[in-house]
Amino acid sequence: MKHIFAALILSVIAAPLSAQDNVKSFTLANGMEGVVIEDHRSPVVVNMVWYRAGAADEPRGKSGIAHMLEHLLFKGTENLAPGEFSKTVAANGGSDNAFTAKDYTAYFQRVAADRLELMMKMEADRMRNLRISEEDVLTERDVVLEERNQRTDSDPSALFGEQRTAAQYLNHPYGIPIIGWRHEAEKLSRADALAFYETYYSPNNAILVVAGDVTTADVQALAEKHFGPLEPSLDLPVRARVLEPPHLAERRLKFSDERVAQPYIIRSYLAPERNAGEQSEAAALTILAELLGGSSQTSFLGKRLQFDEQIAVYSSAFYSGQSLDATTFGLVVVPAANVSLQDAEDALDRVVAEFLEQPINQEQMGRIKQQIKASEIYGRDSLRGLANSYGSALTQGLTLKDVAAWPEVLAAVTEEDIKAAAAKVFDRRQAVTGWLMRKGEEQ
Repeated sequence: MKHIFAALILSVIAAPLSAQDNVKSFTLANGMEGVVIEDHRSPVVVNMVWYRAGAADEPRGKSGIAHMLEHLLFKGTENLAPGEFSKTVAANGGSDNAFTAKDYTAYFQRVAADRLELMMKMEADRMRNLRISEEDVLTERDVVLEERNQRTDSDPSALFGEQRTAAQYLNHPYGIPIIGWRHEAEKLSRADALAFYETYYSPNNAILVVAGDVTTADVQALAEKHFGPLEPSLDLPVRARVLEPPHLAERRLKFSDERVAQPYIIRSYLAPERNAGEQSEAAALTILAELLGGSSQTSFLGKRLQFDEQIAVYSSAFYSGQSLDATTFGLVVVPAANVSLQDAEDALDRVVAEFLEQPINQEQMGRIKQQIKASEIYGRDSLRGLANSYGSALTQGLTLKDVAAWPEVLAAVTEEDIKAAAAKVFDRRQAVTGWLMRKGEEQ
């Protein structure tokens, strides 16, 4: 069957989807998608393989396995010795790494364009031929636990964030940390890693993104040669996650630690994500975040709380709509000296209410749209940034057309859109309000 399958012809969909980014796409017969972003300014290429499998796809009770498997993919295969993958990349003058998120895991290399085939050959090899021992798993498990020690357990703000996120999602796996809960990560095994690998690491669950000094025809040919012979997983699970129940009550947390240098208040609301073919609400929330707290000098929160009333030394609003499932919209206030967290929260509520009652400054909204547009343009100077934007979008439910349309969707946002989105999101029943405090100063 392998020989028959390898002979199947490449199915190509090669229409350019963004003239600005010169993006084209294709699909192999085994279901693997390819995206090519041609950029001939320098003889360099970024090669990325994205899997539609992240921390939110882990089996219940196995938190951290997606991230640990990411580490394990740098171990050996049938054709490469442990560590040989990264050594080969470095020997060819390149760099490589990987990262795990809630909705995806991605692997990348940045090399000279004439080394692209070697990168594809090695990525195709570890997509299906991973070989890991019990010792490999124990070693990397210890590495991951030490990573948790350094990045989470030793940082009160990170621990605070972990607790808030768990409170934000009543049922959805977004409430589980990517690094994993310690008591579960400590028990992850070789069998757990292989089960996740065999379930999700397949060509029909992967997206190849190549950006740089290449042509679409050349990338297609290389993809067909190296990834094309890989058989798809016929029992790939449907990506259907549990849903959040209605949120009927605000949740509040107070977290104290003697290591806290600067107390602050943060509130996050459950918020809608960007969806394929319907991005207008997410665009409105994106601009709302900038209007409210994008700049300390010009945002509504910054001018009121930091300059006019001098209640805060820092304030901000945040929103990232690119998410497979419901995301969050957040507000942060760091109070000035001798201002209590309660006074800071009261001021935050009052100023947000003022914003909702007043007309939006049209000149300010126009500047924000121009700033976002400029940021999008500057982002195209980075090959990896370009590849990231397309790979993350596709693994989080969007299409290439959605990515291309996003600047226009943002530009079309009106004051009415923003006010409607704000009224929907600012529902305290969907909120988690947290106070981070120094231990001993809780009052």
